[in-house]
Amino acid sequence: MIEIDAVSKIYGAMTAVETVSFNVEAGTVAAIVGTSGSGKTTLLRMINRLVEPSSGAIRIDGEDTRTVKPFELRRRIGYVIQGYGLFPHKTVAENIATVPQLVGWERARIDQRINELLDVFQLNPAEYRDRLPSELSGGQQQRVGVARALAAEPHILLMDEPFGALDPIIRNKARDDLSAIQKKFGTTVILVTHDMDEAIQLGDMIAVMDGGRLLQYDTPQNILLHPAHPFVADLIGQNERPFRLLSLAPVSTAVESGDAEGAPVAETATLRDAFAEMLWSRRSALPVVSARNERIGRVTMDAISRRAAKMQ
Repeated sequence: MIEIDAVSKIYGAMTAVETVSFNVEAGTVAAIVGTSGSGKTTLLRMINRLVEPSSGAIRIDGEDTRTVKPFELRRRIGYVIQGYGLFPHKTVAENIATVPQLVGWERARIDQRINELLDVFQLNPAEYRDRLPSELSGGQQQRVGVARALAAEPHILLMDEPFGALDPIIRNKARDDLSAIQKKFGTTVILVTHDMDEAIQLGDMIAVMDGGRLLQYDTPQNILLHPAHPFVADLIGQNERPFRLLSLAPVSTAVESGDAEGAPVAETATLRDAFAEMLWSRRSALPVVSARNERIGRVTMDAISRRAAKMQ
């Protein structure tokens, strides 16, 4: 869906982005990761022409974005920033309705879409439609920000450090919400983050940038197993690599027969989640449940260790 073709951005004597090329397939998540000043946000903003490229081309479904008026392009692309950017004087419903109103949707269609999105984000429309952003928690504001970005049914969603202002517990929930929403709507997502764990958890593909250059664009597994540059290897961290590999495999890949005591773990959780729960609860095995909450076996510390060894 999205082709970034030899794109550069130069400000005077400074090159912010240098000849970056990669493609993002429709319905997938691409995470752009790098340290501050790596050019990742500048690259993201060139996709919806908040920043104009100095050279190169960006195409969406084969159409060069330079042939589309900027305001028309932005109405077709959802955009979420850190801090959510909600209008403080507008209600939740009015915030979500912003782009559908701009593109001329009928009132009944807008109201239906507002309710649909609030339901999807587990915010009861009767309770939250008329609230102001100041009356919401940080996590709720983040959900409304994503709902607003998705309101006009865009095929593309750009996200610039969307979870940076959330505390760790809410951040993990927000990541899970995004994964579920992305699968439900089939939206193509490009996510900017400085957090490698976040990139691994959410990205189908990861672009690692440094100094304006693209160092590697690959699957999470290949990034972890075959870093193409010393900076990529440093970003992964040698000590953290085994734990990050566990993030790529669901519990279902290590389930064995038998039972265990205590609270269960879902078969769709990652092996890293199961490992962390074992350490936290001081257990060597966890019962595993299916999507229907039925016991299907157990996962043990030994089974996770064996699975991790095969992945390396």
